[in-house]
Amino acid sequence: MRIVQINGGAKGSTGKIMMGIAEVARAQGHEVMGASPITTTNRNAGEDCGYYRIGTFNSRRLNVALARITGFNGCFAWFETYKLLKKIDEFKPDIIHLHNLHDSYINLPMLFSYIKKHKIPVVWTLHDCWAFTGQCPYFTMAKCDKWRTGCFNCPQYKEYPEALYDNTMRMWKLKKKWFTGVKNLTVVTPSKWLANLVNESYLNEYPVKVINNGIDLHVFKPTENEYRNKWGVKEGQKVILGVSFGWGVKKGLDCFISLASELDENLFKIVLVGTDDEIDKNLPQNIISIHRTQNQKELAEIYSAADVFVMPTREENYPTVNMEAIACGTPVVTFDTGGSPEMLDDKTGIVVEANDIEATKKALKDICEKKRCNDEEYIVAYSKNFDMKKRFAEYIELYANVLEE
Repeated sequence: MRIVQINGGAKGSTGKIMMGIAEVARAQGHEVMGASPITTTNRNAGEDCGYYRIGTFNSRRLNVALARITGFNGCFAWFETYKLLKKIDEFKPDIIHLHNLHDSYINLPMLFSYIKKHKIPVVWTLHDCWAFTGQCPYFTMAKCDKWRTGCFNCPQYKEYPEALYDNTMRMWKLKKKWFTGVKNLTVVTPSKWLANLVNESYLNEYPVKVINNGIDLHVFKPTENEYRNKWGVKEGQKVILGVSFGWGVKKGLDCFISLASELDENLFKIVLVGTDDEIDKNLPQNIISIHRTQNQKELAEIYSAADVFVMPTREENYPTVNMEAIACGTPVVTFDTGGSPEMLDDKTGIVVEANDIEATKKALKDICEKKRCNDEEYIVAYSKNFDMKKRFAEYIELYANVLEE
């Protein structure tokens, strides 16, 4: 097979998925071309393996600026998209795999017109809800369901991918026009939660397959460390861990601050990873703050040092951090949002209603004091479900099935 993948980045969570699929596909003898916009983080990505950079730093800045000024996200980047489509023409793919298309790095009508004209089979992995809304990637906190029939008066148009004007009514109609009517397109979602939303949207004309995200189980596993000594954890004290690389209300930073004020400091110690100097200003002194780390081995050590991992996220699809914690033998307490509950069983963690701090405190005490979910051997064995190599192989199998059909 000859496979083209397009994504908003070659690094980060979705970039790792794109590159991981490519690695598995090449190992099976397939040819892969990856494409994403050039950024400071991916300038050296995949130079030796058919990776194509869309546009330049300056063209990227220009297209993002135009989208923000007008509210027309994905309607610019004409020259960059033309060059990309020429590259795709030369590559002659059997299938195109789309990932994140938002934030103005590609001209959407040009891309989908090309796909429809050439009748190229498409797999489109939705990493959020953006594909069927007028603009937003998520709408849970806004409690908005306008996306079902047509967006307007958007309460979030100034948030990512932000715009100066609310153009969501027009964009919803345009996206519906562009994204529907593809002869052979399969939608993939990492969670059943998102699959159900797709089936309620204008994308419901397409088959939907759930392929969960995965992690590297060679990295994320129970790992010896000295963090409990470093943090000054006393005998009998339990470590509550939170990890995010974008702390704020959506990720539940306020929940950890509430827990820090209500839990007995002699019994619990809270550690947050992914903070920065600005976040530190808002944290009480009894929360240990660890600034962002790109070192996955270090992160595995931190997970392993914790007694329980807490995920009070208010908007989520299929959070990687939950998988990483479980793979390190640490049980999870998570809010009932997005696909988070799908990742656990009653021996690996506890699901509580979103925003319910009292229920969260009870779950923490059930795990830390009543020894619920304390079978580390079972938790680690359960994490075999998250093997990223197996998930990537599912995509290769899907490609073959799509082409066969």
